[in-house]
Amino acid sequence: MVFAPDTEVALRSVVALINTAANSEEHLSGLAELDRFLAAEGFSGSRSHEAAELASVHRLRTELAALWLADEDSAVVIVNRLLREARALPQLMKHDGWDWHLHATTPEAPLADRMSTEAAMALADVIRSKEMHRMLVCAADDCDAVVLDLSRNRSKRYCDTGNCANRAHVAAYRARKAVS
Repeated sequence: MVFAPDTEVALRSVVALINTAANSEEHLSGLAELDRFLAAEGFSGSRSHEAAELASVHRLRTELAALWLADEDSAVVIVNRLLREARALPQLMKHDGWDWHLHATTPEAPLADRMSTEAAMALADVIRSKEMHRMLVCAADDCDAVVLDLSRNRSKRYCDTGNCANRAHVAAYRARKAVS
């Protein structure tokens, strides 16, 4: 394990959120899709179930995608702004089958604030650990999805959104066979 379990969960949620707009496809186009995404990612707390809530999650997704590609100094600026705007106040919490972990907003805070704070807290750990090199873009030529490399040997290169790794391996195999 590279990071604390709650940090890894939050980082995977960041990847999942960013990748809802990967490869010019929108997978978070309405409130029903947002509901499914939040359920799959285990987000709890209050919800307004309004279009403005979805729009705020879309804005957050755009900010996190920019952060994913940023250099360390720019990432720090974005993380600090996200924490400041959400008025983050870190505290230990235990709920819903989760052992002790950090929350920095109340369950009643707006959804985008809760999501941005979790992402910012996790990304702060990545930055402090000097592990931003684990934040990648899929190595497939035809894919722009992001990748979080939590492997021990830092070898993950392809996303989990499709069959990018399989397609690359098959193409390499066919190229080797064509030469022989």
